[in-house]
Amino acid sequence: MEEQKANVRAVERALDILLCFTDATDLGLSEISSRLSLHKSTVHRLLATLENKGFLIRDVETEKYRLGFRIWELSANLTHNDDPATMLLPEMERLRDLVEETISLYVRDGMERIRIQAVQSKQPIRRVAPIGARMPLTVGASSKVLVAYADAAVARELLEDPDWPDFVSRESYVEQLEQIRQQGFATSVEERELGTAAVAAPIFNRNGQLVASIAASGPSNRLTQEKMSQYAPFIKEAAYRMGKMMK
Repeated sequence: MEEQKANVRAVERALDILLCFTDATDLGLSEISSRLSLHKSTVHRLLATLENKGFLIRDVETEKYRLGFRIWELSANLTHNDDPATMLLPEMERLRDLVEETISLYVRDGMERIRIQAVQSKQPIRRVAPIGARMPLTVGASSKVLVAYADAAVARELLEDPDWPDFVSRESYVEQLEQIRQQGFATSVEERELGTAAVAAPIFNRNGQLVASIAASGPSNRLTQEKMSQYAPFIKEAAYRMGKMMK
């Protein structure tokens, strides 16, 4: 039994190491050890195993690690039905060309949202949206969409979170969730970043389940409330088409 627990713990730690690379392209032993609060000797053994299996590559000059080709081999076997980031890309590009702003696709992961796909605006001044970025559910148009249409338990857990930001009114947030459910879209202006605004809509699959949110974002001086109201029907229509593509 103890041996089984140790094996499971080793697997969990190895996966935690790989997850360190969701927001970094290369990391050294000390950086990974610090991030995970693990002894360097433990991390070193796991890194050696991951390197031998091809999941990580070590730069002999810098002694830093980056994701290996085995990761890409695994991702290549994702089917379009399993990978909305790939399947919905043409629709995202179509929507980008229509509203001329950056389009992002988000999914909820616990009490965070993750940007799993983005199509950058062609405007010279635009909202740059890095794929893989994690953001809180307390602010932002897509966050509010993902909470508004999730199970009620998600909103309750979020509202009871002791780390709820002081600058966000819980009462106002709840009112916004109800408004989003009534109108079918959400907007935000400088809620997470100064100078940016966004308008988002939910994507439901053919079974009526919420799977993601789609958002257009850009500079707040260009993406005004009036503009966002004009774009909302286009975004909702695109979200509807995307949902019909998903099981």
